[in-house]
Amino acid sequence: MARADLAALRAEQRDLAARAVTRDALGEVRRIGGVDISASRFEREVHAAIVVLDWPSLEEVCRAGATQEAPLPYLTGLLGFREVPAAAAAWAALERKPDLLLVDGQGLEHPRRCGVATHLGVTLDVPSIGVAKSRLCGTWPELPEEAGAAVPITDRGEVVGTLLRSRLRARPIHVSVGHRVSLATALGWVRATLRGRRLPEPTRRAHDAAALVRRDFLARRG
Repeated sequence: MARADLAALRAEQRDLAARAVTRDALGEVRRIGGVDISASRFEREVHAAIVVLDWPSLEEVCRAGATQEAPLPYLTGLLGFREVPAAAAAWAALERKPDLLLVDGQGLEHPRRCGVATHLGVTLDVPSIGVAKSRLCGTWPELPEEAGAAVPITDRGEVVGTLLRSRLRARPIHVSVGHRVSLATALGWVRATLRGRRLPEPTRRAHDAAALVRRDFLARRG
């Protein structure tokens, strides 16, 4: 892409980040949605799934998936533009909407404070939390090995997330604010939806659902 196009996308990210609400602005949570994207950097299509779970039982209420042609190539730091349209299409197809989204990806833990969880949350104006499996930016102190240990992630002097050890000696996960949720509340919801696994139930189930959306698309295409 041309340098001017990249600069425009980065400027749009900064605008989205400025619109993100980083305090609690969510009502009663009766349903939680997990969001995941299945997409290879070498494929033209993006496959999204949202699985809606009842709270507190975490029983599935409904799910929806969508496959769309990626509007952009795979560009680190700009994945929201590639992935959010498909996720928004899956949202539109849901029979029942969740009150809170846990998104497989970063929120404010992003160089321009606009990972996919923030991008999607602001676009839909839905409370959202980023739950990522790897680092995008920031540093943190040493994290203890025991389950439940957590340390702050900072970037350029700002706390942008929390590194959480969800299971004993498991690789940690990155929790960050997406939109309309404080960091403390985001961490609380992630802890509350862990069921003895590394990932919280909403994003774990969404990961499996997105893989099915991708598999079904490839089967139809032959």
